[in-house]
Amino acid sequence: MSKQELEVIGQDAGCCQGVASAPLDDERAAELAKVFKALGDPVRLRLLSMIASRDGGEVCVCEMTPAFELSQPTISHHLKLLRQAGLIDCERRGTWVYYRVLPGALARLAAFLTTPETAGATT
Repeated sequence: MSKQELEVIGQDAGCCQGVASAPLDDERAAELAKVFKALGDPVRLRLLSMIASRDGGEVCVCEMTPAFELSQPTISHHLKLLRQAGLIDCERRGTWVYYRVLPGALARLAAFLTTPETAGATT
C-alpha cells in the first residue's frame, strides 16, 4: 500500500482532529471523502464488517464471495476500493487472498466523528 493511500485515512500529523475541532480544509475533506465514499456502498460496508468481526482478524476472499449474489470479480473490485481507501490490506497465500482491517483505521474514523459532550446538552 502506498503512503498516499495510507494518508487517506489520516495517518498524517492531523489525524487526531475531530469533526468538531475545526473546519476541514479542502485537502483533508477530499481525503476523508474517499474513505466515506468507499463506505457508502452497502456491499463494501458488509465486506468491511465481515473482515472486522472475524475471529483471528482476517478472512479469505473464498469465504466472503458466497455471502453475496455477485461475481467474484465484482467482490474483488469492492475489496480493492476498500484497500485504496486505506481501510483494509491483504496477503496472497497460494491461490487465495486473505484480508484484514488495517490497525487503527476504524479507530481513527471513530475519533474523527466523535464530538465532545457539551455541558447541559440534551439528547
